[in-house]
Amino acid sequence: MKKKLASILVSSLFLISAVWAAGGRPTVNSDVEKLGMRLYNDKNMSVNGSQSCRNCHHHFSGFADITNYLNPDTNFVSTGADGVSKGGRNAPSSAYAGFSPILEKIGDEWVGGMFWDGRAAGWTLGDPLAEQAQGPPLNSVEMAMPSKEAVIQVIKDSDYLNLWLRVFGTGSLDDVDAAYDNFGIAIAAYERSTDVTKFTSKFDDPTAKFSDAELAGAELFAVNCVSCHSMEKNVNAPAPLFTNYKYDNIGVPANPGIPSDGPDFGLGTVVGEEDQNGKFKIPTLRNIALTAPYSHNGMFPTLMEMLQFINDRSGFTPEVSDNLSTKVGNMELSDEDLVKIEAFLMTLTDDY
Repeated sequence: MKKKLASILVSSLFLISAVWAAGGRPTVNSDVEKLGMRLYNDKNMSVNGSQSCRNCHHHFSGFADITNYLNPDTNFVSTGADGVSKGGRNAPSSAYAGFSPILEKIGDEWVGGMFWDGRAAGWTLGDPLAEQAQGPPLNSVEMAMPSKEAVIQVIKDSDYLNLWLRVFGTGSLDDVDAAYDNFGIAIAAYERSTDVTKFTSKFDDPTAKFSDAELAGAELFAVNCVSCHSMEKNVNAPAPLFTNYKYDNIGVPANPGIPSDGPDFGLGTVVGEEDQNGKFKIPTLRNIALTAPYSHNGMFPTLMEMLQFINDRSGFTPEVSDNLSTKVGNMELSDEDLVKIEAFLMTLTDDY
């Protein structure tokens, strides 16, 4: 078993060895990354100056919502800047998101895009992550800024104005639409920096010693999970990202803690195809131990409960019963198997 695991891991560890040789520490090097970090952390990007991107994408919770992580039984979605409004979906991690390609239909499946439903497709800016970054400031239940002009005015009044001008040039704030595009581009650059996207987990450490449970879990994962959470190296990444960037309806039930007027059809609504109803983006499993609660609607407060559902979804009523994936829900893994897989998933947590 250990020999087989070695063959699974060795290529990934070889690829990331250069990162560790260089120190393996978070850095924000370029001016555009530094600017993106300032924008990411600026609470003035919300209507009342109370909320920045980091509120819902915090490093202590794997760049997902730290409030939800601390209270996964009762907090499923993020609270808006007004302290009352709630979103309809669980905030995913912003780490490792920058590797997702532009949304594209390949055969019968859609691949890429950002948000759970892929609506930040990348079709406008050529970068789904930059388009995603443009969403929350103008979303009425999130940061609730009244307009793009209001966001750009924050930059004009900020103490990082000179950094913006150094990155994008004199006059780059004159055209509001162009400036707002650059706003998204800068935040995406920060989210791609090694301050957010680190590759510093135990899995990535070529000197790490894995426990028997972690080794066994890696074996089980390689047999049962990689069709969706791929361990193949993405061409642009130094190590596996544990997602295939596709969409599936795994049969998650509606969360009674999230008020709704009807079923959430996810990708189907975005692309206008009924055979995509109920499908949501397959997330990366990096830092999965820090990003509770789980699924697009935060239905499962613990990682083990999420694994148990994926293994056996009998007894649950899917929110959308059409287009159900046959890859999960009847995997026939034992409780011991799930414990081992969980142990392996714990090795994907970055060093923060």
